[in-house]
Amino acid sequence: MLFGMPTLIETNTLEECAAVCRVMNLDFIELNMNLPQYQTTEIDISYFIDIADKYGVFYTIHLDENFNISDFNPYIADGYQRTAAETIALANRLGAPVINMHMPRGVYFTLPDRKVYLFEEYRERYLKSMTDFRQLCEAEIGTENIRICIENCEGFLGFQREALNILLTSQVFGLTFDIGHNHACGGADEDYILENKRYLKHMHMHDAAGDKNHLALGTGELDIAKYCALAREHNCRIVLETKTIEGLRQSVEWMRHRGYME
Repeated sequence: MLFGMPTLIETNTLEECAAVCRVMNLDFIELNMNLPQYQTTEIDISYFIDIADKYGVFYTIHLDENFNISDFNPYIADGYQRTAAETIALANRLGAPVINMHMPRGVYFTLPDRKVYLFEEYRERYLKSMTDFRQLCEAEIGTENIRICIENCEGFLGFQREALNILLTSQVFGLTFDIGHNHACGGADEDYILENKRYLKHMHMHDAAGDKNHLALGTGELDIAKYCALAREHNCRIVLETKTIEGLRQSVEWMRHRGYME
């Protein structure tokens, strides 16, 4: 298995991040496109490749968490389509095998007795946007070995599962299993993930306790060994997704002590 780290707020530059990655003897960095320095307009391809070569690492990419290809405003949706195309081109040039993305629930109206999600209310339009997105990504990726992996966050709702089923008909899409997110929402996504584990390509691994997420491995309530076995079964790349260098160090030591990492 290959292990990586997220972009940490304590590392202000790519080289600082790569140095931590090397010290921890990890394989890759997941570039976080929420940060200004990791926008497609800011990345110097040759510099990023030089850093990867210097420190012996590679990259995966985490799309902006606001990424919403189904926004009803066509100007906003067009911006995300352009972002998707540019990110795929970036991944191709950097040799990044995975683009990780969230699937937003979108806006909802709060009624006296329930929430009405607009993507649910306008389901046909929402699902068509997913078909269009799938076709866009297929055209941009072509025969390249890049997978766009959808990450579980707070429990996939029915309309989101329908959208996932549309995307997963294409070989350019896969699943990211975030085990801490799954725990924090009461295990709401685990059945769906396991039913579709043949699409599992990527994993975000951190511990959790109750609704607290992104804890160092071994400090929460999760059965990490079970999820490591799942990752090994499907040859997943694993991001040790803590939010601090110290949490990352603790997680690496925990994994090494138990023989999951060299």
